Amino acid sequence: MDTPIDVIVSGHLCLDLLPDMAHVKPDNLTKPGHMSEAGPITLSTGGVVSNTGLALHRLGVNVRLMAGVGNDLLGRVIIEFLSARDPSLSELISIIPDQPSSYTVVLSPLNADRAFIHCTGTNDTFGEETINFSLLSQAKIFHLGYPPLLPRLMRNDGEESEIIFRKAKATGVVTSLDMTLPDANGVSGRVNWRRLLERTLPYVDIFLPSIEEILFMLRRDDYERWHGNVLSHLTRRYLSTLADELLTMGTVITGFKLGEMGMYLHTGEAAHFDRLERLQLDVQSWANARVYQPTFAVTVAGTTGAGDSAYAALFASLLRGMNPEDTLRFANAVGACNVEAIDSTSGIRTWDETELRIRSGWAANPVYLPE
Repeated sequence: MDTPIDVIVSGHLCLDLLPDMAHVKPDNLTKPGHMSEAGPITLSTGGVVSNTGLALHRLGVNVRLMAGVGNDLLGRVIIEFLSARDPSLSELISIIPDQPSSYTVVLSPLNADRAFIHCTGTNDTFGEETINFSLLSQAKIFHLGYPPLLPRLMRNDGEESEIIFRKAKATGVVTSLDMTLPDANGVSGRVNWRRLLERTLPYVDIFLPSIEEILFMLRRDDYERWHGNVLSHLTRRYLSTLADELLTMGTVITGFKLGEMGMYLHTGEAAHFDRLERLQLDVQSWANARVYQPTFAVTVAGTTGAGDSAYAALFASLLRGMNPEDTLRFANAVGACNVEAIDSTSGIRTWDETELRIRSGWAANPVYLPE
């Protein structure tokens, strides 16, 4: 690799299968023996490795993907899909024998929320040995996603999550962690997420979960009292207090993806930015930042991968040395472009195209976040 690596994305990787079910009635799916006629199926790689990785590639960032697939047809499809974008995107994907590749069937019947059928496959064995730590020393950012879907990273209150991030941070790379919502009725719903974060975040520089994810993990009473509909209960003070708790646990740049309300960014003191030396940020503008940015106005076709693409835009902006306000604005813009397409990546535009759209007076949604 002659060109220095900007970002290595690791963690959860799967194949998404999205049948066109626009005319399928939800009740028909539970009728024994009933066959529903569907339209063409869309195949796309999914998970943080694909979603964030392909978004970074589209934005012109030199990115590598580090994960595993099975030695089966689905694994070959995943590798071929990534290689078709750029051969470099699949060169760090390991083939794991005697294990099935991970896949998700996304069911979107008529006038109903999406449902998912998921096989964890090779993600069951993702762990410390999956990561080439010597390569991390050559990169600027290491991003790992979805511990709730990586069983080994949840065990023993996140023992292996701590090991991975401690070893990663020792290479000097800027570290980043992303989450997905735990399954309240599954194994991930019984994990002591507070303990996992307390032992992992001292080695994580950037952590911007969705507000639903972090409330499930740290403010479970609020999450359940609000029945998962948390946005109408948020205030700037609530977000600030929650973010301060994450800074106290050890991260430097934090905040929350707020879905249709946008994003909130909250950073630590200047002295802590020594850990992000490889990014060469203007510490004066980044230290103690408190920034809120509403979403841009779009027609939503699908929300798969919206948070992942926003995270990618955040990294791309950091690599260009942008200030917190412009960084968050650009992250929201890429997330907005993403939701204009049904899949997780095809709506994303190039850096220049996205920047031109912002400068052309792209209107923001009129969302008010009370003090």
